[in-house]
Amino acid sequence: MKKKWILEQNTINKPVDGVSSIIQQILESRGIISEPEIREFLSLKPQETFDPFLLKNMDQAVNVIIDSVKKNQRICIYGDYDADGVASICLLLEFLSYLSKNVTYYIPSRVDEGYGLNMEAIDLIKKDGVDLIITVDCGSTSFHEVAYAKSLGMGVIVTDHHTVDIKPPECVLVNPKQPGCSYPFKDLCGCGVAFKLAQGLQRKTGLEKALLNNLLDIVAIATIGDIVALNSENRTLVKYGLEVINQGKREGIVKLAKAAEIKTKPLKSYQIAYIIVPHLNAAGRMAEACAGVKLFTAKSSKSIWEAAKTLAENNCERKKIQEESYKRCLEIVQTRHAEDRFIVIDAGDAHEGITGIVAGKIKEAYNRPVIVVTKSGTEDLIKGTGRSIEGVNIYDLLKEQEALFLKFGGHAGACGFLMEGKNLDELRSNLNNSLACRYQADSDIFYNKIKLDASIKINDLTDAFMGQLDLLEPYGHKNERPVFELPQVTISSIYFMGEDKQHARFAVSDGQNTLDCILFNEAKCYALELEKHAVVSLVGYPDINIWNGISKIQFVVKDIKCYINKAD
Repeated sequence: MKKKWILEQNTINKPVDGVSSIIQQILESRGIISEPEIREFLSLKPQETFDPFLLKNMDQAVNVIIDSVKKNQRICIYGDYDADGVASICLLLEFLSYLSKNVTYYIPSRVDEGYGLNMEAIDLIKKDGVDLIITVDCGSTSFHEVAYAKSLGMGVIVTDHHTVDIKPPECVLVNPKQPGCSYPFKDLCGCGVAFKLAQGLQRKTGLEKALLNNLLDIVAIATIGDIVALNSENRTLVKYGLEVINQGKREGIVKLAKAAEIKTKPLKSYQIAYIIVPHLNAAGRMAEACAGVKLFTAKSSKSIWEAAKTLAENNCERKKIQEESYKRCLEIVQTRHAEDRFIVIDAGDAHEGITGIVAGKIKEAYNRPVIVVTKSGTEDLIKGTGRSIEGVNIYDLLKEQEALFLKFGGHAGACGFLMEGKNLDELRSNLNNSLACRYQADSDIFYNKIKLDASIKINDLTDAFMGQLDLLEPYGHKNERPVFELPQVTISSIYFMGEDKQHARFAVSDGQNTLDCILFNEAKCYALELEKHAVVSLVGYPDINIWNGISKIQFVVKDIKCYINKAD
């Protein structure tokens, strides 16, 4: 698929001493403009964080928990089954263990119970003798469930970061997105909110602050994994959290890195995002998310290693089933929906734990919004999971079809719903008609776009520049790895690699300088461009390649445009 390169010209208002103009250009394009903001962003010891008691109802939540602890009441932490939810549970389990020994947790089954609080779980929690439920990473829309828990005599504190419903639950609600909350940063993940609760408790109880610092590794994993903005307070939490991770203090992370066969150190945000988090998520997708809790909370090395191996096995199974489902869904698209603007795939009895990933992969392949639906239970019900492309708000599109759903929720980039199977064809037709109208208004909507941060030359790629570029990490949502254009260079040598010659390593020259480049997986897609003496422009990013103990700067290529092909 041909890609459209977009390079916005940013004018630097005032150069900052000691900061590369290219680095400053990148920062200004991300809204980091003043010198204090730039210094803070590049600092190894960022300071941007906020008082937990600025969160609406935080003082009340802290007092309720302290009162419950004093009365030795049983507390249950109720969380989601993804990495953010699991991390949130582990964080509060660890912190509350310094205040009480009467704390338990509950994670609903993705398949049998679904997301959030449910009545059956509340019954089980009540039977366990629980007096206070604290939700993490869920609960903001659980009006009826909270009312039911209260009717059984239990107190409820909801801590969450998701959009608050028109009718929020009638309980102590701690959520930066709720109306009337003055907290200055709204993009905390669920675990971030749980951490602020722990901060509030630490201040009121006088526990050592070091206990909070030891939790930052868990917060970093959850923040990276939940794809919230990696700026402001999240950036501070993740930078310090990565330090704690790389100190090797938490045996569960060390063991999981070993089970996942991560060989490079120190661990960076991309390894957390693409290796650690998928392993934690795999438990909730394929089995029960409790293995993730065990990984972080078990006391014996043997139990921790067993949990790490379980997560690795779950992830292997997840990848196998995911690949099978992806191939099957891809075949369905190619034979039935190749011309659809909005791709809706009936995947039948596919494992619903991986449908979101499959929808995302097909979205990437076709650059169109995608929904994958599967059977749900014995009735004629189906569950749908959707992923969207930039510029198409999938939540708004599905909101127009809300009458077709029994349950529905999501945001601009992703959605989920439950509906009667007989309505699927109508949904598909309506979504395609709606998107066709938008396409007529904007024919670029399905064009795969690459946003470039800057145009660079080979001689810009110095060790000093790479050192400053490294200060932009950790990368993630709203602070993606910078992508550069390397314009009009000549391919001077080329070597194809892999069993199917799917990778290419080549060198380029601007007449004075040379640079090694690497292209993964897509060499066949660029057969015309990858010729010796061809004049090309490249899009990608520089990194450090270490081979036989020697470090060298290379350019990782994401796209190629050919200007002149001088091959004989």
